[in-house]
Amino acid sequence: MDRPVTTEAINANEGCHPLFRQAPGSVEFNKLRKRLIRQVRQVLDDYSMVRPGERWLVALSGGKDSYGLLAILLDLKWRGLLPVEILACNLDQGQPNFPKHVLPNWLNTNGIAHRIEYRDTYSVVTDKLPDNATYCSLCSWLRRGHLYRIAREEGCSALVLGHHREDILETFLLNLFHGGRLAAMPPKLLNDEGDVEVLRPLALCAEADMAKLAEALAFPIIPCDLCGSQDGLQRNAMKAMLDDIEQRMPGRKDTMIRALANIRPSQMLDRNLFDFVGLAAPSAVARAADAAE
Repeated sequence: MDRPVTTEAINANEGCHPLFRQAPGSVEFNKLRKRLIRQVRQVLDDYSMVRPGERWLVALSGGKDSYGLLAILLDLKWRGLLPVEILACNLDQGQPNFPKHVLPNWLNTNGIAHRIEYRDTYSVVTDKLPDNATYCSLCSWLRRGHLYRIAREEGCSALVLGHHREDILETFLLNLFHGGRLAAMPPKLLNDEGDVEVLRPLALCAEADMAKLAEALAFPIIPCDLCGSQDGLQRNAMKAMLDDIEQRMPGRKDTMIRALANIRPSQMLDRNLFDFVGLAAPSAVARAADAAE
């Protein structure tokens, strides 16, 4: 992970993964690509994600973020900057009208190692929850369980997810306003069984940048017809709030994501993180005694 990414290397499309060979040659795109590579490498380094020789299962949903994650990781690996084996995995959850051919065709065309798994979690979610309920939580829980299983079966040490900066900030605000706790999505965690790491290398990457990358590389986006079709999700309200703050005060999202990595327990109210009971100035009697001596 010590080899620098030079501007010349970024611009040399013929010296990169095939995904990038039809990429625009514009200065704007090269800046975008260089920025995303730098941010991903920073997260990989800061959170000690890479152990050479291991195998990663990269979840591929068909959305812009998972496509972008896979493309950036493959680009880094192509350049010799990511010494791990990458296996892309799509979990076909049985959603009606899901275009089953899109992801296999795209993966095969680009020579990407992959596994497609079919599990009808759609029927489980729609059967368990009423029509007016939000499906995201149960759907995510079921999907994650299958991905952990697949990671074990494939000998992967880590499940890699495409959550970006906005996903983390929205989760933080959801927990703040609705959960009564300060929590977000950590860039790295261990599953409950303790045998699979969960990695989020896009933790510093802006959603807008991921959208630009998806458009530039013409990813065949597959919309989610389950949670994506439901209006009024609390997460949408958090997204709108963040966008409004960013519009009024540009740069606040970057400031907020830095704040999540700069916590001062003594300035908070959590008695489990800081010993407020043991924090006390010397009593007046003790000060008087010290002065008398």
